[in-house]
This record gives sequence, structure tokens and C-alpha cells, in this order.
Amino acid sequence: MEMERRTVKDLLVMAKDVAELMVDLAYASVFFDDEDLAREVFRLEDRISAVINELRMICLIAARSREDAEGLAGVLALASSIETIADSAEEIARVVVKDLGVPRQLRDDLRHAEEVVARVKVQPENRLEGQELRDLALPAHTGMWVIAIRRDIQWIFGPGGEEILQEGDVVFLQGPPEGVNRVRELAGVETVEDAPPSDIPPLSKLDRAVDLVVELKNTSEIAVGLAYSAILLRDRKLASEVSVIEEASDNLYNELEGWVLRAAAEVADPDDLRGLIHISLASERIVDAAKSMTRLIESDELPHPIIAQALAEADEIVVEAIVGSGSECDGKALRELRIHTRTGMEVLAIQRGARWVYRPRSTRKLEAEDRLLAIGPEEGAERLRALCGDLRPEGEEGWYEPEDDEVN
Repeated sequence: MEMERRTVKDLLVMAKDVAELMVDLAYASVFFDDEDLAREVFRLEDRISAVINELRMICLIAARSREDAEGLAGVLALASSIETIADSAEEIARVVVKDLGVPRQLRDDLRHAEEVVARVKVQPENRLEGQELRDLALPAHTGMWVIAIRRDIQWIFGPGGEEILQEGDVVFLQGPPEGVNRVRELAGVETVEDAPPSDIPPLSKLDRAVDLVVELKNTSEIAVGLAYSAILLRDRKLASEVSVIEEASDNLYNELEGWVLRAAAEVADPDDLRGLIHISLASERIVDAAKSMTRLIESDELPHPIIAQALAEADEIVVEAIVGSGSECDGKALRELRIHTRTGMEVLAIQRGARWVYRPRSTRKLEAEDRLLAIGPEEGAERLRALCGDLRPEGEEGWYEPEDDEVN
């Protein structure tokens, strides 16, 4: 049986989607101390390695001239950055599998995040089987969005509304922590109670180290999102913002090392702090990989069109929207607007004048002329622009429209 022939664009899209899912699952495995989630990351590592190897072979075969090689060099550079992100996600998951030590305070902190990733297996007795995702309306009923499905050894990334769940499906979802048990009930899985708050007295030095780990995690996620945005929108100013974030992450990591050393004197077993170092180092490597991506647009040469095509067609895309005067968003806080619930898009950053706010809090109010960068499913882009009152015609909203040429 002849294998399906995949293009460079297909492989880039797949690599990006898999790497992002790996990062989400890796952090989630730490939050929930869930070895099953961690092992899902290892399964995906095997998949992305095969994708990257195939991508490199196709690029080598396609490079028939110096010009071809120069154009495809950017594709290979992006692939290497994505591979680094995937490798870093594996390192985070290994903290759980190897039981390297994660302080309870870190899990307590991370469980208060606005969004978490969960893994739920559809049991024989369930209320999900045989129904299309659009009919289940999980975002409306539970607040959780399905980001991937594993069906035996097959993966479905960013499933569409027509996808029908089956018994035995392993479903990966993202949303508010309180939505996890609602989905578990529908899937026929026993619900779990939140662990009681830690009875350990607050340790100021450890608390500071934990805060820095959480900050590094958030920094790594926003850096990757902004790097993809910079490439897709061909925005050098945005690329320079990623450089600022990369420098800040270096400083965060250096500061973290000092606080971990100080905290060692306050804990019964200093080995319990090893996980903090591993997670933070992997997070910092993710930021470095994001910075490497932006080199594609820092030179005078435009990135290969196939890169922009791949980023535009991934399961999750990055889009921009400008808040119009008098629109529904003008003067309202993000919490009031419920952008993620209504559009499926998550706001990565807000630009107001020359100033950027990364991963804005739900209490932040929007103003006319604010520029939003958001990530989510393609169909959410139009909803977001409508909500913001962004009336620019198609093609003038800042997206990079690639040429029709495609490397096979």
C-alpha cells in the first residue's frame, strides 16, 4: 500500500500542532502529577521526530539549486526550533515520570491558573459517544474545548465540529479547572476532588522560587505565540518584542537559581527542588527556540512562502484585531467580554501605542485602537474581529497572504 505523500507545508503544520500540544500536556502533567499525561508527551515525541526527519529529507531532495537551498534553509531553521520546543516539553514531562521532585506549593499555584489541560478517556458508560462535537457543545456546557483526540494510535489534532467521539477515545481538553469534572462525568469517568490546600507553613524563599517557575512557564508560552505572530504578520517590531522576552527569561532563570539555592535550607530534602530547575530550564529553552524563529524575518530576505502558509493553516492560528471606537470591546474588561468562550480565541497580547501587555489579566479593560494578538481555531478569527469592530476588508487586516507556489 502506497503511503500518503505529504508536502513540506503539511509537515510543518503537523510539527507545529504536535509541539504545541506536547507543551500543554507536559505542563499539565506537572500540575496534576499525572504520569499518564506525561507518557502522552513521550508518544508525541516519537511522532514529531518522524515528521521532522521526513521534512528534512524532502527539503534536501527539493534543493536543486543554490536559490532553492537558500529558500529552504528557513524552513529547516523553523523545523529545528519546533523540534527544540518538543524536546523541551519532553524534559518537563520527564520531571513527573522520574519523580524528580516538585514542591506542593508549585502545584497549588498552578492549579489556580485560568486555564488547564485535561486528559479524559471515554468509558463504556458515557454521554459523549456517537455525537458530533458541535452537538455536544462542550464549550457552552463545560467551558472546555477539545484540542486533540487519540483514537488507538491515531491522533486527531484540532478536531472539527463534525468529529464523532467513540468509546475508548482519549480526549484532550483545555479550559477552566472547574470544567474538568464536568467533562469527566459526561465521559463516564469518576470525578476527582481538588487536593486540599497545603498545610505546610509558607516558606518565603521557596514561594519566590515557585513564583518564578510559574512566570517562566507563562513567558515561554507567550514567546512562542508572539514568534509565530511575527513570522505570519512579517512584523519586525513584534520580533524585537520576542527578543525582549528572551532576555527577560534569561534573567528570570538566573534569579530562580539563586532562590532555589536559598530555599534548600528551608526544606526537609533539597532533592525535592530538582524539578523546579528542570522545568525552568526547559521553559527557558522554549523561549530561546521562539527567539530563533524570529531570525526568519530579521534579515532583508522574506521567509519562504511555505512557512507563512503552514502557520496560517495550522489547527491554531495567530490573528490580530483592532478594537474599534464604540465597539462592544471598547471600554470593557476581558472578563466581561468572555472572548475565549464566544470566539475560541485566547488573547496573547495587547498593544497600546508602543507598549505591549503580554498575557493580559482578565481585569484589563480594552480601549479603541488597541491591537489584540490572539491564538485559536481559524473559524474564531472572524468572530474576534466582529466582536472588536474591526471592519478592515479581507487582506488588509495584517495577515500575510502567501503566494500560490508550494514546495512538494
